[in-house]
Amino acid sequence: MTPTTETHAEEDIRHTYGPKLVTSLPGPNARAVVEADDRLISPSYTRSYPMVAKRGRGVRVEDVDGNEFLDFAAGIAVTSTGHCHPEVVTAIQRQAAELIHMSGTDFYYENMITLAERLSKLAPMKGPHRFYYGNSGAEAVECALKIARYHTGRQHIIAFLGAFHGRTMGALSLTASKPQQKRRFSPLVPGVTHVRYPYAYRGCSGGPQEEEAFALGCARYIEDKLFKTTLAPEEVAAIFVEPIQGEGGYVPAPKIFLQELRKICDRHGILLVADEVQSGAGRTGQWWAIQDSGVEPDIVCIAKGIASGMPLSICMTRAEIMDWKPGSHASTFGGNPVAIAAALATMDVLEREGIANAAKRGGEILERLRTWKEKHPVVGDVRGRGLMIGVEFVKDQKTREVAPALRDRIVDLCFERGLLVLGCGETSIRLAPPLIVNEHEAKIALDIFEQSVAIAAKEM
Repeated sequence: MTPTTETHAEEDIRHTYGPKLVTSLPGPNARAVVEADDRLISPSYTRSYPMVAKRGRGVRVEDVDGNEFLDFAAGIAVTSTGHCHPEVVTAIQRQAAELIHMSGTDFYYENMITLAERLSKLAPMKGPHRFYYGNSGAEAVECALKIARYHTGRQHIIAFLGAFHGRTMGALSLTASKPQQKRRFSPLVPGVTHVRYPYAYRGCSGGPQEEEAFALGCARYIEDKLFKTTLAPEEVAAIFVEPIQGEGGYVPAPKIFLQELRKICDRHGILLVADEVQSGAGRTGQWWAIQDSGVEPDIVCIAKGIASGMPLSICMTRAEIMDWKPGSHASTFGGNPVAIAAALATMDVLEREGIANAAKRGGEILERLRTWKEKHPVVGDVRGRGLMIGVEFVKDQKTREVAPALRDRIVDLCFERGLLVLGCGETSIRLAPPLIVNEHEAKIALDIFEQSVAIAAKEM
């Protein structure tokens, strides 16, 4: 809808909820920061466009030139309660004025217990439970990797193609997302075997029954082929799986796949590790994405949205699994008092409104997006749950030929129009706004997104 045809009410909504761009992008201040960044900051960072953030509130982010954007990336699915939610800010300020650090490795914090007890009640597996605190998703994965080997006395790990578990050496060894993430870092941690993930759009061309058979085949390959040829099951410590692959393309694992993995693990004494770093903390409309399958994991890796942007990660296990001795693993900053205060406030907001809103708003967004396959020939697949939504772009719907350049162009066009999104996988875009996004913000974001898709398609 063009401005000349908008009603006054629609203009008010767009002014209140939509982007406000006051300079060309990037603006002069942003250009100066980007130039300085090019001189001083590691070139290993992957910046999609020259967004230089200054402040944020809710779903809106303002750059250093005063341009305001709708944020449908949420700091890579981190700002679950929106930018600078007042309850989270108050909790951070109050805790920072009382105690910032003593190190939970050597001393005790009462709130480490408070958060653990609260998470235990929400765990996707039966208790009792134990918890390890770190600072990032990669650290939670490192903890899970080490404790799986420690507890089982086994060496081997199974992970999946397309997986992203982090960039530290152990987590990177499990990652199988992009070659550049591993290039020139070998040798990595040995003992990791990657197998196919049930990415139905790229693995089969039929309907639900064929997709189910494909998913079952991916799981059963482990037992039917891998265990009979190259890997002794009694030497496998754990299977690491993302219930919804994040960097791999926002690809949900079918229920039957996760259920079959659980059976395989049970038959062979293998631990099932759910990496919920990106999919957890309410993003899918439930506390944990794996809950949709009814499968109970042995270990859960948590980070990103659990503390609304403060550095906190958690490795949650069934209590008997975390049986290592003092000194086996620790972190100076893990479970920092300020980060835990932010997590407790975040959980208040998510339980009161965020998780229910993620389910409702995500359903509305998916309903609209699913009409795009007929309207836009470059849209190959739409998938996801709650506010973890992926849109895959192709050159041709019949051949499903990947279109990474088209995807990147759409991301740029969204930025130019005041919408922040990020790519994922080889040819997809993720929509992962804060879980408090409202109906009007979602509508405007999708309007911008759809306009960008149409423009990019015409340019092909």
